[in-house]
Amino acid sequence: MTLPTIKVGIQGVASMTVEELLEKYAAGVLNFSGVDLPEANLSGVKLSGINLSDANLSIVNLSGANLSEAKLSNAKLNVARLSGANLCSAILNNASLNVANLIRADLSRAQLKGASLIRAELIRADLSRTDLSEADLTGADLREATLRQANLRHANLSETVLKGASLTGANLEMANLNASDLSRSDLSGANLRETELRQANLSHANLSGADLSGANLRWADLSGANLRWADLSGAKLSGADLIGADLSNANLTNTSLVHANLTQAKLIRAEWIGADLTGATLTGAKLYATSRFGLKTESMICEWVDLSPNGDRSIVQKFHSAESRDFFNETPPTIRIIVDAALEHEANFAIAGAYYQIAQEYRGLKQPPSIESGRRRTVFTFHVDSDEALLSTAYIVILPFLDAASIQKNISSMVEMINSEVVAKQDLKSPQIVEQLNILLEQATGQATTIKQMKKNIEVAAKLNFCKAPTQIILTNSSAQTLIVYDHPNFGKRFINRSALNASTYDDISNESIKYDILPSLNMVIDFVKGFHYISHEA
Repeated sequence: MTLPTIKVGIQGVASMTVEELLEKYAAGVLNFSGVDLPEANLSGVKLSGINLSDANLSIVNLSGANLSEAKLSNAKLNVARLSGANLCSAILNNASLNVANLIRADLSRAQLKGASLIRAELIRADLSRTDLSEADLTGADLREATLRQANLRHANLSETVLKGASLTGANLEMANLNASDLSRSDLSGANLRETELRQANLSHANLSGADLSGANLRWADLSGANLRWADLSGAKLSGADLIGADLSNANLTNTSLVHANLTQAKLIRAEWIGADLTGATLTGAKLYATSRFGLKTESMICEWVDLSPNGDRSIVQKFHSAESRDFFNETPPTIRIIVDAALEHEANFAIAGAYYQIAQEYRGLKQPPSIESGRRRTVFTFHVDSDEALLSTAYIVILPFLDAASIQKNISSMVEMINSEVVAKQDLKSPQIVEQLNILLEQATGQATTIKQMKKNIEVAAKLNFCKAPTQIILTNSSAQTLIVYDHPNFGKRFINRSALNASTYDDISNESIKYDILPSLNMVIDFVKGFHYISHEA
């Protein structure tokens, strides 16, 4: 076979055969930029470090060739055969590799920024740490390819096949993956912020710890996917299939799940305040330690949920007709401490320090309180995860204030009232709720003692006049019912020149109030507890 004559971009050389080119390469010549060499057979050759920038290598056979660290920017390699080729650390920026065969090719650490790989075959290719930012891989076949820590930012991967591919730690921020097949792929720890994934197939994909915040996953198939600890905040999942998906500890804050199918999805300890579940299906969802508040649930379909810690259906809540709407209530249980004084800077810092130390000991205090400070009063609002935790958490969060002893005494008395009523009349709907109240209060009592002994910031706060001012404490359950647990006798009474009162005067006022531990009536307490959304136990 006669080798074709070629023109090469080397000064002083007009034309040469492929054989001559290889001879010159062997002699140390590396610059062959602009070479026109279509359909040439260079299979198995060693051309590492060669400069083939702007070359025409369309339909060339480079199967098994060694092109490591080669310069191929702007080269045309359309329909080229590069199966098994070594392109490790090669520079292929803006190169054209449309419909090229790169099966099992080594492209690790290569630079393919802005390259065109439309319908290219990259089955089992190694693209680890490769820069494919802004590359066009439309319709490419990347089955079982390795793209660990690859840069695919702004890349076009629409309709690509990435089934079984490894993309751990890859950067796919703002990439286009619409209608792509990522089934059983590994995207753990990947950056998919604001990525387009409409109608993508992610069934049984591993997305654990992935950042999908703001991503568009409308109508995507995520059935059986692993989304543990994934960040899906602000993501669009309207119409998505999440049947059996694992979303444990996932961040779904302000996520759109309109008409999404979450049948038997695992949402244990997921954070989803502000999520839109309008028209979604949640039948059989696993919701242990997941907030049921701050959600949009209009027209939601939910026949039962699994509330067992391990998702083993040992604790099931069944619903009839509109009961699920009450279960997923939009009113979070809250504790409000209203202090009859304006918040000063010194008190603000002291209170913040006190609650920081309390949170280290008491796990029920997950977030600091929101604070509304007026000219005459200050309101601290605490959000809790469940109705049952209201009384026990109130017992703890009042610790920095002088009224703490009176309030804690009232709380203990109210739990005794509830116990007596249950024994006398069996009036409450569920004995489990009473048992839970007793357990939580007993734990809080022990923790309060430890906190007072160990945490110095509590002592600092307690010495301030602000913390000695009269208080009022109000609980709100998930049915939006309120209960005033404590109301200082002097709360709201404006004394002349109160600011001139010294610390001992506040002490006197507070000590006087201990004589007046006014409790809410039994009926008020029982009605409040009846408004709790509690768990029923059905095997």
